[in-house]
Amino acid sequence: MHTLLTYIMVFPRRSAFVMVALLAAGIAEGLSLTALLPLLSIAVGDSDDSGIGQFMVQGLEKIGIDPTLDTILLIIVGGMFLKGLILLVANRQVGYTVAHVATALRLNLIEALLASRWQYYLRQPVGSLANSVATEAYRAANGFEHSVNVIALSIQVMVYSIVALFISWQATLASLVIGMFLLMILHRLVRATRRAGAKQTDLLRELLTYLSDVLSSVKSLKAMARDNVADAILHNQTKQLEKATRREVMNRAALMALQEPILAALTASGLYLALVVWDLSLPEVMVMVFLLTRILGLLNKTQRRFQQLTVQESAYWALRKAAENARDAAERTTGELEPTLQQGIRLHQVTFNYADKVIFKDLNIEIPIKSFTAVMGPSGAGKSTLLDLLCGLTEPQAGEILVDNVTLHDINLRQWRHMIGYVSQDTILLHDSVLSNILVGEPSLGVADAERALHQAGAWEFVSALPEGINTTVGERGGLLSGGQRQRIAIARALAHQPKILLLDEPTSALDPESEKTICETLQRLSKDLTIIAVSHQPAVINAADDVFMLSNGVAERLSRTDEKVGGDLTH
Repeated sequence: MHTLLTYIMVFPRRSAFVMVALLAAGIAEGLSLTALLPLLSIAVGDSDDSGIGQFMVQGLEKIGIDPTLDTILLIIVGGMFLKGLILLVANRQVGYTVAHVATALRLNLIEALLASRWQYYLRQPVGSLANSVATEAYRAANGFEHSVNVIALSIQVMVYSIVALFISWQATLASLVIGMFLLMILHRLVRATRRAGAKQTDLLRELLTYLSDVLSSVKSLKAMARDNVADAILHNQTKQLEKATRREVMNRAALMALQEPILAALTASGLYLALVVWDLSLPEVMVMVFLLTRILGLLNKTQRRFQQLTVQESAYWALRKAAENARDAAERTTGELEPTLQQGIRLHQVTFNYADKVIFKDLNIEIPIKSFTAVMGPSGAGKSTLLDLLCGLTEPQAGEILVDNVTLHDINLRQWRHMIGYVSQDTILLHDSVLSNILVGEPSLGVADAERALHQAGAWEFVSALPEGINTTVGERGGLLSGGQRQRIAIARALAHQPKILLLDEPTSALDPESEKTICETLQRLSKDLTIIAVSHQPAVINAADDVFMLSNGVAERLSRTDEKVGGDLTH
């Protein structure tokens, strides 16, 4: 019930429209049902002494309509047509709302994740996020549809009950009490279904998380003949998911199987009470049997819909929790100053720790504009962390990062990042065209920007020679291209929006000497117009740079050109 009310509160306008439409449909059906009793009385030739029958006849006479057989038939048929028309409008809105709910939930989670701090994002499994955006959003939207159906069926129960109360309140109340009691007994199956649905949500998340990790490393696993281990784990997780699904299906089937004989028994009991105990007329008995059968049948449908809602609700709450956790880890938005880069960047006495591990302690680095600066050091010295600090992905515990003598903390972070072109250590391309990999959906960029960036990155020559040129698909993770080609497309992606600063994390670590030389020449050429900072342990990058800093024991030492050894190991 909590989930049902939550859906209504989260989507109030759409829920209100659907509820009003369903209520109108119920009223239309109720009015047509009130004509059943006088119709049957006329058909069997009895006088109609019931309150609702007299009310119907008097109402028709007041508006100048003779309550004849054909008139009453027209009222019944017209009411049903009106109900059908209203339900068509309502169900159409339900369909639109289900699609809107799925979209809203997906966008809410995506926006929250993209706005979260980088450290928080790193702790989230990619497979889990993909499951939330795809599977959980879809299931949660289906939960909204089931909740609307619960409301719709409840309204119909209310309408039928009101009509039945006018005919025989004793029989109606007795049937409702018995029906609700039996529904409470069967509610144990609903609770079991809820547990099975929650188990499905957890297992799906675990399965897709592990599957995503396996697929990202399937090449190395297959090369070592260890893919069978991953297969065994996935097989076990899939079997557990199958068991949870079986429990859900079994509980749903058991509920339906038990409801049918209960409905028959209650209908028979109602017929006996109406004929023997309360001594109703034949028309009244026929209408009551019809109404009570409908009421109890609708109660059964309501419970089944509620059961289906409980299967899907765990996905909604899991998705909502993921979005809330991401929002709680949102990045700071304190800076308002517009950034400039006309003088340079300076790190002044910067201190940064990962838990108890000291990365930087009173770090000082000065980087002039339009220069090529290389940062070297052993693994774990903080080379990649330095780039994260410059991007504002992390913040120092002490000290300042100054851009044109303005602390980065006071600068509008979004505007500052728009001035940055970033090339990560792992060059991952989309399974899409070269063009799409460069623009990445940015609406303000076009083909001309991509071509310019490819020329700047020294990639135009090989791209134009591809079978479909800039529209050639690069394959999964860019696997149809060489390492050097992938790296130059990654650089072109970073240059597409015309940044003022280019940050590169190990830009040549996986390249052959010829490709490495080409990349270094490209960076030297770009440094005439851009400020370039590259972290690397490769001698070619170090020798190509204008300035070199060595990170060690939390501090940075600037090396003179005479300290550098061409082709030597500069990481120790």
